[in-house]
Amino acid sequence: MSIDRIVMAFAGTVILVSLALTQWHGPQWVWLTAFVGANMFQAAFTGFCPLAIILKKLGARPGVAFS
Repeated sequence: MSIDRIVMAFAGTVILVSLALTQWHGPQWVWLTAFVGANMFQAAFTGFCPLAIILKKLGARPGVAFS
């Protein structure tokens, strides 16, 4: 699996978990969803993604977006 797919799967998982936590524990968890969305937005323009950097150092195969 490439870095791109891992990053997208991780972001999607965090968004879904934070939305569930919003329902179960309180509305403040929506800020985690907002943070992940903002990070994805800035990564689309800058190419900077902290998770992609970590995965690259761990030896994951680079994809097109985070090379």
